[in-house]
Amino acid sequence: MANGRLLIVDDEKVALKNLEHVMKKEGYEVVATQSGANALAHLDRQPFDVVLTDLRMEKVDGMQVLKKCQEMGADAEVILITGYATLRSAVDAMKHGAFYYIAKPFRLDEVRKVVAEAMAKIRLRRENAALRAQVESYQGKVRIITQDGEMQRLLDMARQIAPTDCNVLITGESGTGKELFAHYLHHHSRRADGPFVAINCGAFNEDLLGNELFGHVRGAFTGAVGEKKGLLVVADRGTLFLDEITEMSPAMQVKLLRSLQEKEVLPLGATAPVKVDVRFVAATNRDVLDMVRNGEFRQDLYFRLNVVNLQIPSLARRKDDVPLLAYHFLRKCAARMGKDVTEISREAMDLLKAYDFPGNVRELENIVERGVAIATGNRIEVASLPDDLRDLAIRTFRKKEGRLPSLEEQERDYIRWVLQEAGGNQTLAAQILGIDRVSLWRKLKRYELEKD
Repeated sequence: MANGRLLIVDDEKVALKNLEHVMKKEGYEVVATQSGANALAHLDRQPFDVVLTDLRMEKVDGMQVLKKCQEMGADAEVILITGYATLRSAVDAMKHGAFYYIAKPFRLDEVRKVVAEAMAKIRLRRENAALRAQVESYQGKVRIITQDGEMQRLLDMARQIAPTDCNVLITGESGTGKELFAHYLHHHSRRADGPFVAINCGAFNEDLLGNELFGHVRGAFTGAVGEKKGLLVVADRGTLFLDEITEMSPAMQVKLLRSLQEKEVLPLGATAPVKVDVRFVAATNRDVLDMVRNGEFRQDLYFRLNVVNLQIPSLARRKDDVPLLAYHFLRKCAARMGKDVTEISREAMDLLKAYDFPGNVRELENIVERGVAIATGNRIEVASLPDDLRDLAIRTFRKKEGRLPSLEEQERDYIRWVLQEAGGNQTLAAQILGIDRVSLWRKLKRYELEKD
């Protein structure tokens, strides 16, 4: 499969042939023409990823080719080449949306590099658009955002068991989305029109938890001036989600087990039980079987709850979901903050995909929220990420497009990172790097970082 579609336009036959030969060797699907008018016709007939065009040509010049691409709304980057290198023409080209401006005589290595960067930008923009479109399809629905195979199998199982009314135990690390899975089960069950009630069992002491779950009648204790419905009654004909179920005391486990078995609730101070029709979904981040063996959790309650077990994998085990989730949170946070942040840079996304996320999906959401909050442009850059993530740029030899980076690429990335840390101050960056200002300037020019 070709690395991208490239249109080359140059009225100099030798230059055109050289560029066509080199770009085909790079794996691009190339269309070449000596005429600006022919180039416009090609643009009408088929889409291109990148257009590499001479600026000065008779009848139809490079600026007209650029304008044509913009008028068509073509998803293409335009690179202009000219032997008439003037500051004015360079400024005009960039002002009108050119990706880059190359002066003749040029080095073929330079052209290769610029075309590759333009192709990478196109791929990133299309990936971003695809992710945004996929995220939009989830809006307003109780859906789990994933493209991971293991998660898809879990969702298939969840859809199968949702209508059966059986109790479910959801296990997994904190922040993996256990409550979202509980919502998903409720949404796909016959109880979807009934209430979904959630409680964190670790947030209350024993007495308060009992009052929340089972309620009380008027006069049950000093201060009980009215009746309080317990959540088991509130969740009647719906779903009760018991988060952190393993934090429940042994005495409370006994009371819950009775309600599970008898399908009834005895509020504190009441003389007659109340019948309830509730589907139980429980969750924990602990090893429940280990707790059963150690006598910390009742075996009979475990069997009652664990009719079906859904074990949610950590985010570190489903790295393919990171870009999709990141764009979901980006859209949500940008809308809430009223900021026009629509993209995540490739470098920032590479770091997110390399990170292990000990806090799982919840941590990713916090990172993206921070990135949106401090972003100064329309995308999240590496500088917008937390320190431990930005340090990955230095600590990790990341693979680039399936290969290990060269020493030159590592040096370029390190210099870029130091410049970001120094707030663009080149004098300070040179001091950090341990080189003089002139040496840094040469490296910036060599790696074409002076325009970053």
